[in-house]
Amino acid sequence: MLKKRKFWIHNILATGFIFGFMWVAGQMFAIFEFLDPIGDALEGYEMTDQVFSNEQWREVPPAEEDIVIINMGSPAAGATRRVTAEQINIINSFGPKVIGLDAIFRNLKPDTLGDFMLANALSNSPNVIMYVKLLDNGDDFIWQDAEYSHPMFTQDHKTALVNLPIENVGGPQWQYKTNRSFFPRELLRNPETNEIDTVLAFAVQVAMEYDPVKTKKFLDRNIDEEIVNYTGNVMDYGLTRLGTRFFALDWWQVLDTMQYTPDLLKDKIILMGFLGQDFDDKVTIEDKYFTPLNEKYTGRARADMFGVVIHANIVSMILNEQYIDQMTETQGIWLAILVCFLNVFLFSIIYYKMDRWYDGLTKLIQLTEALLFTFIIILVFHYFSYKLNLTLTIIAVLFAGDTLEVYYGVIVNAWERIEKKWLTK
Repeated sequence: MLKKRKFWIHNILATGFIFGFMWVAGQMFAIFEFLDPIGDALEGYEMTDQVFSNEQWREVPPAEEDIVIINMGSPAAGATRRVTAEQINIINSFGPKVIGLDAIFRNLKPDTLGDFMLANALSNSPNVIMYVKLLDNGDDFIWQDAEYSHPMFTQDHKTALVNLPIENVGGPQWQYKTNRSFFPRELLRNPETNEIDTVLAFAVQVAMEYDPVKTKKFLDRNIDEEIVNYTGNVMDYGLTRLGTRFFALDWWQVLDTMQYTPDLLKDKIILMGFLGQDFDDKVTIEDKYFTPLNEKYTGRARADMFGVVIHANIVSMILNEQYIDQMTETQGIWLAILVCFLNVFLFSIIYYKMDRWYDGLTKLIQLTEALLFTFIIILVFHYFSYKLNLTLTIIAVLFAGDTLEVYYGVIVNAWERIEKKWLTK
């Protein structure tokens, strides 16, 4: 049987039939997604989340000593631009290496003195990285527009993009958003000169100011979209297991220099951003995301990390050179085709040689393979920081047995009947 050319042709055609069936099934099931409560509960979850949030897989990392996060608060809580100016002056007086300002000051306020105080504080802080948000991505993947702070505040400071790619997990963008990755650099068309500029990600630009050697090494990877290696959070009231890795000061604590010692800020990376009205604020979801560190894997109810803390995780990843590599989509497709073909080959032998055992044996092999591949994904991610793209492979394995039976029982028999009745004549 193995020497027959027809047997190998059927194996190839059957593999193609399985992937065609999977595509059709995927299109049909997509129509009925609203009827899938299990899928809704699992939406936003990946198997590698187990490694990030499960203590059996990842030990608690040491505290990050080079990064300090400052909650800027909000005007509603009393943190006006005058307060922000005072914060920057105090921080700058302790000699930090770089200050990343994850906040935008779009327009001037009626409080002219407050604007003047903030502009003056920024002018006296040459090591500040300012906010820029890219707004319009053209068809050629070059951003056409961007949002900056008012020129009175940007001055001559370097700017960096704060955009974070998100997965919208079942709701409005502002309410349910999961972040797993970021773009190290983007292209932006300058509207004045029409030239194309390269804009670094906020965290990358901050890391560049702190350690150019390690940051250039990171950029030399030339990966368009990097996975964030999440290692911790600030105080989050139990939403994540690694909730105290980054030291943080509330907006009012910065003003009271008796709350900390100068060595906390000296020569450090200071990231200033919004962490709620204050640290007791458990309600605000503005600029807050779901991450793989979330203690609840499925059916998530509360976002666990503010945007500025995500930037801190990225900076830490770059400085500690703890990157995550991943299998490309093309590699995942080819691997799925190869594994599916091998399964078709094995199942075809069982179909012809052990037909009475076919259903039981194929189901046992399929379940074993699916569990094995799932375990391999977690294991490889844990030990080698490499993300395997085996979703399509697992789906192909689970479809192979029954779909192959349909191929031989319906497609092949129908073709042989047509061939015998019509083509032979």
